[in-house]
Amino acid sequence: MPVRNASAQWNGTLKDGKGLLKFADYEGPYTQASRFAEGDGTNPEELVGAAHAGCFSMFLSALLSADNFNPLSIETKATIHMDKDDIGPKITHIDLDCKAKIEGVDESAFQDYATKAKKNCPISRLYAGTEINLKAQLL
Repeated sequence: MPVRNASAQWNGTLKDGKGLLKFADYEGPYTQASRFAEGDGTNPEELVGAAHAGCFSMFLSALLSADNFNPLSIETKATIHMDKDDIGPKITHIDLDCKAKIEGVDESAFQDYATKAKKNCPISRLYAGTEINLKAQLL
């Protein structure tokens, strides 16, 4: 399996500093405001969400394809929820909202595949200690 790389650079204090996130062909800024308020740029939680949505969608497609179903489209939105504990900010749970068009699969089987993908995609496994909620809709 290939090894993937990403990097981050941060300059300055939390409040006044700024950073740069880099991976593949992406390079973008992040700041305290883009992470904890409404500011320009991205943040690590958005990247976690994008990674989780992409991973879940691909894993669901792989499960369905392995059983000869044809996934026409799988669209997943990940919502990352944060709160604070006695240490600081913490991801408390992740909501996955999936809408899929699959040829030949019934609703019950689709829900089983979606549940299996939620449990077993690599990003879900990485966040095994975090509550992951799934809403899966077969279109």
